[in-house]
Amino acid sequence: MHHNYETEAIVLARIPHGEKNYDLLLLTPQFGLIRARAQGIRASGAKLAGSFQTLTECSVRLVKGKDVWRVRGGSPITLWSQQLSSTSKERAGKVAGLLIRLLHGEVEDETFYDVYMGFLEALKTDSPEEQEAAECLAVLRILQALGLDAGELPGVEYTKETLSTVLTDQRSYIARINRGIAASGL
Repeated sequence: MHHNYETEAIVLARIPHGEKNYDLLLLTPQFGLIRARAQGIRASGAKLAGSFQTLTECSVRLVKGKDVWRVRGGSPITLWSQQLSSTSKERAGKVAGLLIRLLHGEVEDETFYDVYMGFLEALKTDSPEEQEAAECLAVLRILQALGLDAGELPGVEYTKETLSTVLTDQRSYIARINRGIAASGL
């Protein structure tokens, strides 16, 4: 018998699987980054199709099968793709891509989920400079959680003061990001 799990998740990517299915890359607080099969949501009139768009924060019901997670249901909480500008969505996609490349397997660590959700909130600002600083800070926090950066980070939240600190010393933060990514082997 398989155990059912209910969790919040953010859909980082959708990969077509067969004629009517998607493999969803979900970032969850409990399980980290997981791949879950959502059957039938590509079919016309599928009830769950709107719940699992890319950059949707959702409540999801999952079953852990022998080889793969399966989506059993869900409902959207926040449609980030509708709240963010096109450049903000591009930034969110770049950080999501980095998470997908760096995280392998399930990691029971809320850090990655919290960092990404805070980053999405920070992207709602109108200032391109602050968005760039938020992206820089999110990437550094991810690298630090993976043990690929040991430097100091300003603040815990993406406040204007924290982002201002990142902007004033942006070159050194970018250098740290480059060193961390190089250390990861990407």
